[in-house]
Amino acid sequence: MSEIFPIRDDCFTEEDKKNIANIECCYNGIADAVSNEGKLISIYNEIGKMMQDVCNKESNIKVYSFQTHSETHSEASRLVAKLRNIRTQQQEFVYYTQRAYELLFNLAYGMCRSNKNYLIIKTPVDMPFQQYAVHKINNVDDKVENTIMCVMLRGALLPSMIMSKEIQEYSSHGYVTPFALFKISRDETKEEHNMQYILELEKSFFDIDLLNNKDLVFADPMNATGGSLVTVVNYLTSHGVKPKSIQFFNILASLKGVLRVVRSIENCKVWTLWVDPALNSKAYITPGLGDAGDRINGKDSGDYARNIIQLISDYGTNITQLYRTQVREIEKTILGVIKPKSKIIPTL
Repeated sequence: MSEIFPIRDDCFTEEDKKNIANIECCYNGIADAVSNEGKLISIYNEIGKMMQDVCNKESNIKVYSFQTHSETHSEASRLVAKLRNIRTQQQEFVYYTQRAYELLFNLAYGMCRSNKNYLIIKTPVDMPFQQYAVHKINNVDDKVENTIMCVMLRGALLPSMIMSKEIQEYSSHGYVTPFALFKISRDETKEEHNMQYILELEKSFFDIDLLNNKDLVFADPMNATGGSLVTVVNYLTSHGVKPKSIQFFNILASLKGVLRVVRSIENCKVWTLWVDPALNSKAYITPGLGDAGDRINGKDSGDYARNIIQLISDYGTNITQLYRTQVREIEKTILGVIKPKSKIIPTL
């Protein structure tokens, strides 16, 4: 059983439409500047200033380089440059993805004002007596221990595991997020102006009753149109789910994507490392970084699409051991969720 959801531009304000058009027009000037380094830099500086002006007016859009001190901007810039680079291979791409989500998590949770807490750690040093260390930390338990990690398969699988691990590490109780897994894809035969999203319920795993009044966290490396998130959230709310809050974490987003999310979803905050100016006719982010799902997971061979357990297995022991508690939670979700009643289970 699948449900198809179109996305429309009627969520945008007139000011949104004007800003999107102006920035896309400026970006189109790059085609005549590729052989002129100085002009290229000038255009990108102008685009950056325009997008900063737009995003800073929206309290629910948090862009790393627009929110942090200028001294830290080059860290994000170099990281996104590595992810964009066509020469960056899969293992490097996974490494830089992990770094990116650590920065985003710290932006969202690590810099917030909160009560202090302490970690008392027993160390391996036992001479002349057993050694302990005390570390002061921000207490963010109330911000993270009501969360459920919502995974929009398949490119979002590893980022979701990374975010869950960060929550576990920041929680003073070692809270491990439950998981809700949604098989969502877009119809690649469609263009940007008439894009549709397909939610495949037979390949999704979630207990809808557990999602109510929870802080839902979504992590997807790319936010092109915002359609995947809007589709999943609309499906949940149409079935009675009332989230306490929704947070969306992206490495790279289009301006149109972040605006659609905050215009379409109530009480949703978007955190992104970088914003790109435009979408092409196929709704790919430009200049973009390619298919993040393929660059994280590798491409499926032919018509054979790996399931979620096979994807995790292909990450290898280094990743699966690092995120072993997250893998266990995902396995529990897949094995323990009752599928929709309309699903036909074959007789063995």
